[in-house]
Amino acid sequence: MSLLFAGRKTAVTEYKVGMIQKIIMTILNHIRQLLASLGELWRQPLASLMTIAVLGLSITLPSTLYLLVKNTEQVTAGWEQAGEISLYLKPNTSVDQAKQLRLAVSLFSEVDAAELVTADVALVEFEQASGLTNSLAYLDKNPLPHVILVTPKANYVKPAAARTLVKKLERQIHVDFGKLDIEWLERLYATVSIARDVVWIVAILLCVSVVLIIGNTIRLNILSQREEIIIMKLVGATDNFIRFPFLYTGMWYGLLGGVLAWIFIAFLLWWLQSGIANLANLYQTQFTLTGLDTAALGIILLLSIILGLLGSIISVQKHIKEIEPK
Repeated sequence: MSLLFAGRKTAVTEYKVGMIQKIIMTILNHIRQLLASLGELWRQPLASLMTIAVLGLSITLPSTLYLLVKNTEQVTAGWEQAGEISLYLKPNTSVDQAKQLRLAVSLFSEVDAAELVTADVALVEFEQASGLTNSLAYLDKNPLPHVILVTPKANYVKPAAARTLVKKLERQIHVDFGKLDIEWLERLYATVSIARDVVWIVAILLCVSVVLIIGNTIRLNILSQREEIIIMKLVGATDNFIRFPFLYTGMWYGLLGGVLAWIFIAFLLWWLQSGIANLANLYQTQFTLTGLDTAALGIILLLSIILGLLGSIISVQKHIKEIEPK
């Protein structure tokens, strides 16, 4: 029985070896085309550099705007006092009643912290801030009420949620009224929201321009190699075989444009940092611009490669089929 099936085992083995060799040759062929497309860029340094520079600048603008908005959100995230609610208690409220109310308010699910500022403490702070110590000494009684400073949780700092929380707190016993600068909060969040929308609009427009630029560049490359493509088709080359070098060229354009954009962004952030540091010193604070982290850099490079491939695919699909031997 072994003699009968010996030939079949050999055939299966040869088939498996042939498939492995085919896969290896396909991978090596793609690597060769990938390197050859990079060589084409190297043989035309000026034209390639100009195209890469345009792509780099197109990617730099939305990326820089994104970082500025991100840093703005980082700054505003530290302004918890912007959403702080001041609860003014009724004049006849005792200190014990105020403490009980502060404890009750601090247990609300929407409240992160609640601090009681008694009338006596508030008067001392007012005297120190205004310098009216002698004048206030002639007052018969302390005119200031007890105040509870309520810090909402992060989900309730935004204007709509903060407004609802103020109304809820005003319904509590001993509360005269609550105060929150809702309009200031609304302007702050509206400005950041508009800036974020502008970044998305600019990013979409520039991504479309990148696709068009790469598509037009690949189109010119195809037309300049028209005679070579005709000869390749005459000797039996398929459209896929002709198509891949141009696709890899678009990928290289996208990748190198993304790397150049990263260099531009790093330079712009370095340039802006000194001016921002001087501005922060005027407000007696410190602030450092947050640059591109590894994840953001990876996203930019991946997006650049995808845009490069998309532009080249659109151009190649149209023009390679139009070139046929007569």
